[in-house]
Amino acid sequence: MTGLYYEEFEVGETIEHDKRRTISESDNQTFCDMTMNQQPLHLDEAFASETQFGERLVNGLYTMSLAVGITIPETTDGTIVANLSYDNVEHPNPVFHGDTIRVQTTVTDKRETSDGERGVVTMHVEVFTLEEDGDDTLVCAFDRTALSLKKPE
Repeated sequence: MTGLYYEEFEVGETIEHDKRRTISESDNQTFCDMTMNQQPLHLDEAFASETQFGERLVNGLYTMSLAVGITIPETTDGTIVANLSYDNVEHPNPVFHGDTIRVQTTVTDKRETSDGERGVVTMHVEVFTLEEDGDDTLVCAFDRTALSLKKPE
């Protein structure tokens, strides 16, 4: 387990996740197939070429899901009871096939449960595409709330 116990989360702390991922056409196609999402903006090059984007977009839910997965080792791997919510989801910019993403997590709140045996941790997750000029672009942001284990005594 590499995740943090409730006591180890610090409000205001930002975790820069080292793992990055380049999103392929196959990743996007597989996710759309698995979730039965037939949106032509993700799957149909001819359709997408006529949109303001000029090409297919990566499914935003895939980007979000991938971001959660990237955060797990440094946040909740083996220390989570349950994810309680995903809130305030935004996709301010598109993700395209071949884009590489990086993720950072900021702990925004934490509180013990009423029985004092566990804790609720809220994290703000931001996803960026890497840009050649180093000025990365925000492509997804959301708040993730998890029920976390406390350290065993």
